[in-house]
Amino acid sequence: MKLEIYDSTLREGEQSATVSFSKNDKIKIIEALDRLGVSYIEAGMVTVPEDIEFFEKVSKMELKTAVPVAFGATIRSGEAAESSHSLSLLASVPCDTVCVFGKSWVYQVSKVLGTTKEENLRMIRDSVSFLKSKGKTVFFDAEHFFDGYSDDATYAMKVVETAIDAGADRVILCDTNGGMLPDIIGMATAAVCNRFGKKIGIHCHNDLGMAEACTVSAVLSGAVQVQCTVSGIGERCGNANLNTLIPILQLKLGFDCIGDKITTLTSAVRYINEAANRTFDEREPFVGGYAFTHKAG
Repeated sequence: MKLEIYDSTLREGEQSATVSFSKNDKIKIIEALDRLGVSYIEAGMVTVPEDIEFFEKVSKMELKTAVPVAFGATIRSGEAAESSHSLSLLASVPCDTVCVFGKSWVYQVSKVLGTTKEENLRMIRDSVSFLKSKGKTVFFDAEHFFDGYSDDATYAMKVVETAIDAGADRVILCDTNGGMLPDIIGMATAAVCNRFGKKIGIHCHNDLGMAEACTVSAVLSGAVQVQCTVSGIGERCGNANLNTLIPILQLKLGFDCIGDKITTLTSAVRYINEAANRTFDEREPFVGGYAFTHKAG
């Protein structure tokens, strides 16, 4: 079975305290990820007109395997999609695929957005519908999904249903806090996939050191898209590590992630770490220099 590998290094990775990419760095990383054979590359967030200029450069790149993705937010409470400046910017990006995030935890809806459950659903529905009307492939990131599912499973499921009914091509279940255990991730993902089929992705943060285990649990429960970053770089404790996940999913579990290009994984991730001005961790599984070295008798 083919899995979609969705790389978020250029957005989530840049939110790491130690990482900052120049535009030239980003172009180099996109080229390397495309050569590696990932399915999608999240090339950055679109919030101001200047962001469009970078995506215009990306649109002129001759990518062979990867689809570039522009990232943005749903409309605000009380805002109409047709008059949203940020959503119009996202719709005008010269790439076919966009990803928008919205809340799926009642606590976040009331305390962070300061709105009602019903209005949050409208914001999601209208945002996805608007972007679909502009001819975009739309992914919806369900922020704090697993916290929301634990608190109010009915509402969390309603968020997924609303996005899919509005036309979302994928709904990504996000462990935004990185605080869930693999069994909870697997149970909740299975429930969503059993209801909505092969439209579900997974996005895990590493605050418990279990982002890869949680991602594997979600895939075994039916998720078809894996969101991750090179070397797991990302805010706080990082994201699920692409370098580790691809070999586990492809070599250990038999999923097709990047096919024969897995032989280039080590060189690719080392190159990307260098482009990101990071010191590569030689202790990384599979790709680290110490992975196959030992001093025991």
